[in-house]
Amino acid sequence: MTREAPRIDRLACPWFVRRFIDPEAKFHYVSPKQVSAVAAETGAIPYDIAEPGVEFSHEGPRCSFDAFVKLFGVRDPALDRIAEIIRGADTSRHDLAPQCAGLLAITLGLGAIEGDDHALLERAMPLYDGLYGWARFASGETHGWPPKPGT
Repeated sequence: MTREAPRIDRLACPWFVRRFIDPEAKFHYVSPKQVSAVAAETGAIPYDIAEPGVEFSHEGPRCSFDAFVKLFGVRDPALDRIAEIIRGADTSRHDLAPQCAGLLAITLGLGAIEGDDHALLERAMPLYDGLYGWARFASGETHGWPPKPGT
C-alpha cells in the first residue's frame, strides 16, 4: 500500500517483491492521506511514506527500494547496482550513476501516458527487468558508432 501516481521507487519496490519475494503480491495505490488508514483497515503493508513505524521507507540518503532489499536480506550485486540507480533517480542524486536521469525520465514518461496506477505498474515491470538484466549480464557491454571493422 502506497501513495497514488507511483514513479521510480514506488514502481521499483513492487518489481522487487514480485521478482524476489512473492510473485503473487498485490499492490494498492491510494491518496497520500489515506495510506496509513487503509493499510491498517486492510492489513496491507504501507511503503514509501514518511510516517513513524513504516519500515519500508526512506532512511537517511537511502530510499524505500534500499529498505526492501535490506529487510528481506536479498544479497545480489546486480540489485546493489540498480539500487544505486533507483536511489539516485528517486532522490535527485543523478551523480550516483549515469543511468539515474534516464530512469527518472522513463518513469515520468510512463506516468504521463498511463493514467491507471495498476496498469502503470504492469508497464514498468519489464523496465525494471531490463535494468536488472543489464546490471547482471550486460553492464560491461558498450555500443558505439561507427562499428569496428569486422563487427
